[in-house]
Amino acid sequence: MSRLTAALKCALSLGLLTGLGATAFAQSMTHIPMATDGAAKLVAMTGQVSVLRDGEPWAMHVNDYVQPMQVIVTGDNGSGMFKVADGSTFEVFPNSKVYFRANRGNWDDLLELILGKIKVQIEHLGGVPNGNKVHTPTAVISVRGTTFDVEYDPDKEYTTVTDEDGSVEVARATRLNDKKILHANESIVVYKNEPLGKSGIDKGELAQRIVRSAMDALSQAAINSRMSTPASGSMGGSVATPPPTGAGDHDGSSTPGGAPPAPSAPPPPPPPSPAQ
Repeated sequence: MSRLTAALKCALSLGLLTGLGATAFAQSMTHIPMATDGAAKLVAMTGQVSVLRDGEPWAMHVNDYVQPMQVIVTGDNGSGMFKVADGSTFEVFPNSKVYFRANRGNWDDLLELILGKIKVQIEHLGGVPNGNKVHTPTAVISVRGTTFDVEYDPDKEYTTVTDEDGSVEVARATRLNDKKILHANESIVVYKNEPLGKSGIDKGELAQRIVRSAMDALSQAAINSRMSTPASGSMGGSVATPPPTGAGDHDGSSTPGGAPPAPSAPPPPPPPSPAQ
């Protein structure tokens, strides 16, 4: 009987250990972040960068992930650099709103720019074409090259696409067969209801685009150290003194050209003394 009892205790102990092990394994699995499942990692940032969850902004930090179908929002001084699994990156500039992989059925639809500006750099692993696309309300940008900028103005309803390296295909969102190919240092503006042929490809603003890109990079690098400079002067400061209006103006009169006034006539001589 004692042997049977010991055997039962042994079996129960083994079962308990097995159950605890399975529970611990399951708990450990639930703590593994599904970060690589189509997500993008925040690798660098300045200022305020948030992701919307149930419509509310949640602050992001370096090494956090944004998941497919989430919206990235940046503040006045915020910018963030994100990297996806194939090494491609995209930078979200200040005052921007971007939908990340809004189309769950096709992750080649990488970004949907709702407001502001982004810079996208696409990697071609093994030389294989990377078919990512960027959408705005007025344009669809298909990746053929490496690096390009996209800026959307919702008030004026137009998209500006600038190709920095390689080539990209730009099409109207409302008419996909109306498209142009941009090469390095070319840009185009895509309006909501205007054919691409009217706007044309801009090749004459290369210097301006280069300066603007350089200024963007400098402003993002220094954005956290930016400090407000006190305004010159202050309230209660000295009041400017009006310039003199010329001699002899205390009574409100003056002579032309600021010349001194003519001397006054001498006083009359005194009356003669009375006769004695």
